[in-house]
Amino acid sequence: MSRSRNLADRSLVRDAALRVESYLRTADYRGYDPYDALTSPLFRLPVLRNTKVIRWGSQQVVKRLPVNIRPLLGIRGGLNPVTLGLCIQAYTALALAIPERREELEGEIRRCMTMLGGLQTKGYSGACWGYDFDWEARYACFPAYTPTVVATGFITNALFHAYERLGIDEAREFCISASRFVLRDLRRMESDGMFCFSYSPMDDNVVLNATMKGARLLCQVFTLTGDQSLIETAERTVRFVVRHQQANGAWAYALGDSRSWADNFHTGYILDCLDEFVKRTGKTDYRPALEAGFRYYRENFFVNEAQPKYYDNSLYPIDSTAAAQSILTLTRFGETDTAHNVAGWMVRHMQHRRGYFYYQKNRWYTVRIPYARWSAAWMFLALSTLLERSQCTGST
Repeated sequence: MSRSRNLADRSLVRDAALRVESYLRTADYRGYDPYDALTSPLFRLPVLRNTKVIRWGSQQVVKRLPVNIRPLLGIRGGLNPVTLGLCIQAYTALALAIPERREELEGEIRRCMTMLGGLQTKGYSGACWGYDFDWEARYACFPAYTPTVVATGFITNALFHAYERLGIDEAREFCISASRFVLRDLRRMESDGMFCFSYSPMDDNVVLNATMKGARLLCQVFTLTGDQSLIETAERTVRFVVRHQQANGAWAYALGDSRSWADNFHTGYILDCLDEFVKRTGKTDYRPALEAGFRYYRENFFVNEAQPKYYDNSLYPIDSTAAAQSILTLTRFGETDTAHNVAGWMVRHMQHRRGYFYYQKNRWYTVRIPYARWSAAWMFLALSTLLERSQCTGST
């Protein structure tokens, strides 16, 4: 790739990252979410408050509508802890990509950390977080701020980066505290000496990408404390996930129920977590599974080396979180040319002039609703990470 193309790509990524940063900071990290329908005052009414099929169905309808009816339903933009976590990780990358802004960005990281401290879910063994809205999942119901290994895992991964790469000491203590939540409060579905962490302390769902986020946190905290038992525990759930890898390298979203699909971003989560585990522990026995998983990912989730597919068998919807995770996973595995292609496609087709990214592009229409967590924060993280990697390597 030519030097002029390299410079143009970096310029496009930098401009897009700064525009979405401006959008998020102007909103003070608040905004709508695809799954926030149940924050409507209507769902405080007796029948709507307690009937799962109505709650789940309403949530799906509001999420899928191409127009935003939330103002009509009395839904206000919320402050999601995961949005703050993703932005902390983005600011960490941005501080390294644009060193003249480091002091300012470290200040913003600390401000986000203060907000995160106030949003912790109390009553558990360590720091933990959940979404800021009631969430009626297919196989569970999570009241607002129910802590999950997914939300906690995203946030602590960001905090770990802030500590390791910028030396922000307060972030270290959050991570160590959160490891106690994972070890003591999550349930374990045991199998032949292996296990899967539950999604939350309240359910028994066997969700593969979720348990890998717990494993990633434990191996990261191992590097902070040297506690070998963390690696032993993490490896038991990593073995569980690797045992359930399919022959083609794919992983189903969940086991034991109908959620057997394979999609872009959940596959990317597993790959990122497994790669982190191998790198932090030196356990190279898991590298063949990692390589098979990335080969499947690379061959099945991209069209024209630029458009990120949602499912392995379907391009549409083209989704902002899937695109962001594509950029992150491709960058992690050294595929930065393709990561730039995805970033360029998203900027040209799905970034609004105000900086946010559209939710999804379907075959016949685009859902242009701005979502703080799902679209803006994820793309901010992806673009900042790609910018930092490009700045460090001097190439795409």
